Amino acid sequence: ANQKDNMKLAVAALLAGSAAAFAPAQQGKASTALNVNELEIGVTAPLGVYDPLGWLETEPESFERRRAVERKHGRVAMAAVVGVIVHNNHITFDGYLSPSQNLKFSDIPTGVDGIRAIPNAGLLQILFFFALVELAWMPASKYDGDYGVGYFGTNIEDPEEKARKLNVELNNGRAAMMGIIGNLVAEQLTGQTMYEQYAAGH
Repeated sequence: ANQKDNMKLAVAALLAGSAAAFAPAQQGKASTALNVNELEIGVTAPLGVYDPLGWLETEPESFERRRAVERKHGRVAMAAVVGVIVHNNHITFDGYLSPSQNLKFSDIPTGVDGIRAIPNAGLLQILFFFALVELAWMPASKYDGDYGVGYFGTNIEDPEEKARKLNVELNNGRAAMMGIIGNLVAEQLTGQTMYEQYAAGH
């Protein structure tokens, strides 16, 4: 029963932590002109609009693409951070990852070594799923990041609330990108997973 409660908690945490990843984004113009509101999203003091190379003026199309890539990478990183926290707390699915190899989900080690324990067929399934998401379900060519799923199934009509949630999403994504990279680097440098580092008081 405790294992099931842990799984329910993990799924709830994952849903809550990644909900912002599916928030509708501001509608951008199809032309090279950028929506001014899109430029205001993610502006954080003290830098303001951080554009040291002047790309907003010289390459507006590239800025739109870079913002879309930043948003998507942030969404993936938020899910990754939640996944690392859940797995490092030894919360796993019941059953088998690969029945033919007698490999249970609980047999997968925490940390970076976990990817090496997944059979090749499983890795291919993950790659095919990424390809499906990237090419069909949530195409990278859709720069505004609005995939029609809303925020917990609802569309945010109030512009101020929408802008606030988009700012939260973008800044949390930035923090998550730094967090997941920091976690991976720390694990490689120390040889300890996040759980082991905290347990050792590092």
